Amino acid sequence: MAARLLYVMDPMCSWCWGFAPVAQALIEQAREAGVAVHLVMGGLRTGSSALDASTRRYILEHWQAVTEATGQPFTFEGALPEGFVYNTEPACRAVVVARSLDPACAWPLVQLIQRAFYVEGRDVGRAAVLVELAEQAGLPRAEFAAAFDSAEQQLATASDFSWVQDLGIAGFPTLLAERNGQLALLTNGYQPLDQLSPLLARWLERAAYA
Repeated sequence: MAARLLYVMDPMCSWCWGFAPVAQALIEQAREAGVAVHLVMGGLRTGSSALDASTRRYILEHWQAVTEATGQPFTFEGALPEGFVYNTEPACRAVVVARSLDPACAWPLVQLIQRAFYVEGRDVGRAAVLVELAEQAGLPRAEFAAAFDSAEQQLATASDFSWVQDLGIAGFPTLLAERNGQLALLTNGYQPLDQLSPLLARWLERAAYA
């Protein structure tokens, strides 16, 4: 069975943080069925300009909506301080690097980045923070740091972004089930586990007999 679950997301996407417990359960469900999970980075925001006041308010309103809908914790006090550059490329690249060095460490690193950003208020756009989190996820510090700075991994990250754009995926989280090169959409946007788990179960059952 040439099948896998594709989770298209961005570690600095608030709805992806809201979706994290659901994603964890679905990843476990797929793995128990012998189906691999592949993380694809979406590239939510890229650029080097600092947030202005209105954009900061807009983002924090989104965070409020996510915590109300999902119950996931956010720390609002001191969040997105003046001068903060909301560039998700470094965090995405960190996951791409983890995926290339040890795929088993990629999802744990996503979870560490999300908690560091949304709960601990850390700047996960900084390489030093990402190297520290990668080490916590089980990756060799020096090897990760070298790969993170490499042109190869920058290109690999850009390739993820292009794949997502070419497919027309406009929002995250997006969950795709792939079998023999054919993609099936499980969700585009947040949905609770009780809606998605039966969908995945039916797809896994069909995939097992394909």
